[in-house]
Amino acid sequence: MWLRVLTVLFLFVAGVCLGLKVTVPSHTVHGIRGQALYLPVHYGFRTPASGIQIIWLFERLHTMPKYLLGSVNESVVPDLEYQHKFTMMPPNASLLINPLQFTDEGNYIVKVNIQGNGTLSSSQKIQVTVDDPVMKPVVQSHPDSGAVEYVGNITLTCQVKGGTRLVYQWRKNGKPVCINSSHSFSPQNNTLWIVPVTKEDIGNYSCLVSNPVSEVESDVITPTIYYGPYGLQVNSDKGQKLGEVFTVDLGEAILFDCSADSYPPNTYSWIQRSDNTTYVIKHGPRLEVTSENVAQKTADYLCCAYNNMTGRRDEARFTVVITSVGLEKLAQKGKSLSPLASITGISLFLIISMCLLFLWKKYQPYKAIRQKLEGRPESEYRKAQTFSGHEDALGDFGIYEFVAFPDASGIPRMPNRSGPAPDGVTGQDFHGTVYEVIQHIPAQQQDNNTMERRESS
Repeated sequence: MWLRVLTVLFLFVAGVCLGLKVTVPSHTVHGIRGQALYLPVHYGFRTPASGIQIIWLFERLHTMPKYLLGSVNESVVPDLEYQHKFTMMPPNASLLINPLQFTDEGNYIVKVNIQGNGTLSSSQKIQVTVDDPVMKPVVQSHPDSGAVEYVGNITLTCQVKGGTRLVYQWRKNGKPVCINSSHSFSPQNNTLWIVPVTKEDIGNYSCLVSNPVSEVESDVITPTIYYGPYGLQVNSDKGQKLGEVFTVDLGEAILFDCSADSYPPNTYSWIQRSDNTTYVIKHGPRLEVTSENVAQKTADYLCCAYNNMTGRRDEARFTVVITSVGLEKLAQKGKSLSPLASITGISLFLIISMCLLFLWKKYQPYKAIRQKLEGRPESEYRKAQTFSGHEDALGDFGIYEFVAFPDASGIPRMPNRSGPAPDGVTGQDFHGTVYEVIQHIPAQQQDNNTMERRESS
């Protein structure tokens, strides 16, 4: 046997040195049972060749090599036992095996001989494995009902219906599971034991199964683990919290919420302590407390969380202090509201009164003057406009008052509150307003000046 190995090695070295080289892409090829397998081979040489011989041999472990087929100058000579199973197309030295069976697993040896000035030989060996592909695995958890933290155990089993040379790997949340104090595996790694289970063991588990020709992962499974309660807390929507004390204004209603990490969800009970006695006031995660109308009152409460699967419970104590700050603020707000409302009402009344007075002052004299002017003859109206003596409007600016006198027809007029009528103006000539009286004064003064001039001359 050693002599044969040394001979092959010598021929290979001699062939390489003299220019013949045989190469294969891989020395190990994995095939699938029932399918065809192609073994590629390449060779080359530098010397002229008069003949090329290719030989394929097959050997199993601890057995002698068997001749499969060969060729000389592109003429194939198969072994009659394997003539329908192996195919070669010279000068290509590659080999096709179809179909591949488990009995075809072993070492395939290809030898190339070149005849020229001498004979050059070189060979390569390819190991072939045959496997069935892996079917999709299924993971089962035991017990199905789950396990209690620090008390129960969980066993995960990976089952595969088809495949050869299987390799198992357990994953948790996509990452490999490692052996530790609570995790252990069976010899084939197809079983995972978690002893005992903890909250940290919660996650998505899967089994990855592979072999040389395939790799398949199972669906994830989440074992049921009961734990808790952990981290019990009491929070409120109102009030000020200092440690375990909530300060609430008198008259306010405050809602408390009790929560803890647990599976399954906890059942909650609210307990009130009063006069060294305790009694349950409500069940559920929320409690509404309405403060009573008693200042500086304190009340002690207790939130109890219980997990009926683990049998564990946790409690959170807190105190509610009711103060009268809120009520005093409300009373002050009510007291300050009445004077403000009174002042607002008086201010509105005064503003409205001033507006009405302003409108009356603006439109009432205008109407009276317009009526008087419309009743006068057109000649007097033009005369008043021409000889009024008040062509300058700035001189007429001021406050005017309507004064009425009786006329010749006997119809009474409003009495004059400003004093007696001016001299030289009779009741017939007087037209009833101060503005009209002012119109006659310049004419009267003009007549008096004319008379004085005549007497002097």
